[in-house]
Amino acid sequence: MSTAAATSSHHLSPAFPGRAPWGTAGKLRAWQQAAMDRYVQEQPRDFLAVATPGAGKTTFALTLASWLLHHHVVQQVTVVAPTEHLKKQWAEAAARIGIRLDPEYSAGPLSREYHGVAVTYAGVGVRPMLHRNRVEQRKTLVILDEIHHAGDSKSWGEACLEAFEPAARRLALTGTPFRSDTNPIPFVAYEEGDDGIRRSAADYTYGYGSALGDGVVRPVIFLSYSGNMRWRTKAGDEVAARLGEPMTKDAVSQAWRTALDPRGEWMPNVLAAADRRLTEVRKGIPDAGGLVIASDQDSARAYAKLIRETTGETATVVLSDDTGASDRIDEFSHGDGRWMVAVRMVSEGVDVPRLAVGVYATTISTPLFFAQAVGRFVRSRRRGETASVFLPTIPDLLGFAGEMEVQRDHVLDKPKKQGEDDPYAESEKEMAEAERQQDEDTGEQDMLPFEALESDAVFDRVLYDGAEFGMQAHPGSEEEQDYLGIPGLLEPDQVQMLLQKRQARQIAHSRKKPAEEADLLELPAERRPVVSHKELLELRKQLNTLVGAYVHQSGKPHGVIHTELRRVCGGPPSAEATAGQLRQRVDKVREWATRMR
Repeated sequence: MSTAAATSSHHLSPAFPGRAPWGTAGKLRAWQQAAMDRYVQEQPRDFLAVATPGAGKTTFALTLASWLLHHHVVQQVTVVAPTEHLKKQWAEAAARIGIRLDPEYSAGPLSREYHGVAVTYAGVGVRPMLHRNRVEQRKTLVILDEIHHAGDSKSWGEACLEAFEPAARRLALTGTPFRSDTNPIPFVAYEEGDDGIRRSAADYTYGYGSALGDGVVRPVIFLSYSGNMRWRTKAGDEVAARLGEPMTKDAVSQAWRTALDPRGEWMPNVLAAADRRLTEVRKGIPDAGGLVIASDQDSARAYAKLIRETTGETATVVLSDDTGASDRIDEFSHGDGRWMVAVRMVSEGVDVPRLAVGVYATTISTPLFFAQAVGRFVRSRRRGETASVFLPTIPDLLGFAGEMEVQRDHVLDKPKKQGEDDPYAESEKEMAEAERQQDEDTGEQDMLPFEALESDAVFDRVLYDGAEFGMQAHPGSEEEQDYLGIPGLLEPDQVQMLLQKRQARQIAHSRKKPAEEADLLELPAERRPVVSHKELLELRKQLNTLVGAYVHQSGKPHGVIHTELRRVCGGPPSAEATAGQLRQRVDKVREWATRMR
């Protein structure tokens, strides 16, 4: 048992090196071999492997299972997966390397033809003692796929503990940041840091940044779309706002939902842009597919109708409670259709390697779900492939997109707060509340009483490798097409170089146009300075902070002060104001505040 390399293939079928479908590969990648070597050397009872989506966790796990079976360390295997579809995928992948798992097991003795079973967390939750009896009777390796799901409900976590505590070996896998709650995850070790906070400790970690450098995953181009939103509140008030502007949490949520309303103009424009991007990608990757991740079933059906009207092709619709969902995913995966629309269930683990273009059309804003969703597009099949994900200009989402390479652990303790002396206390509290609601799917998002009235879409910017490119442009314009038309087969450094060239060309082109034809939406062409989105956002934040302070000083409402600033300084609402107009208003509100002292 000196190295895994010499022995890991003993149990594999002769056909194993020939093809590399989901969950198998003819040769272990460097990280998989390193993780195998560490496991074989240490022989731990529990092992946690954290590897970015698309890196090959399944191949690693099945190779390790094969090694343990061959060396009689274990006599059987139990795989626990989040969904019915994934359970079947695990069984199919295992069969390709000679490990036979029964994905339909429900009770009683297992047929001798099988090496084990594939079950769901929900199934374990219903009958934990059934699985405990199985692992007590024979030495068992338990593979816990996407282990954070053991924290989806208290009963699931307790059931996993009860069922698999006697197991000879346990291999926990995850590809995304752990949950935002503080419930301990079964069989995960936690270590206390210098700050007194306990965090999950992985035995082997292979992040997105490392995988990207190794060519294991695709680089992701994020295309962000802003626009003006208008909706009516329960009180009957009409509210207008621009996506991406500083506003309250409720206003962000309602503006976001207005954008995703299929009856507005935002979704049809973004779906049309995504389809144009898919057409470009398919020039280099003929079978490339697109996926729209929707918030609910009604929206999913409406988006599919929009896609049919836009492209003339019927989209595959996958609904989580539909009995034929798994078959439809398989059919789409092996076909060459352009679009699939799904509600959540394709966000994690389900592998459709040809997915290359995505539309994030859900209001879920946790880093966990975002990473799972983007993970559907990053699996690389050959060098040069890129992934493209279309996003609404929501600050949280743009933040997640810019932090793709950040490693996260599950934090078991929260930092001690010091009341008002802690500048992050309120924001952390709000974020934790938002994540708790959405991770637990309480439905509160669906209960916000509002009516979407109208929306429009504006191409906002491109985010790539932590940098921003491009300036605002109308849908269908040459400037937008410059970014949608980037080839789908490029090396990462070529992507960056092309984005820089397109941005320079867009700026030069916009300055040559007369004001009435300008596609930049902020200033007439001859007076247009180049101001980054970050600078504009900071100016608007600064203005809102000063106005907020002046509210307390003057006793006037926010809206009255903003209206007065527009009257005195001129220009449009702050959401559409230029950098110069914003600076003028900042100076003016400071002048007013000084006079009142």
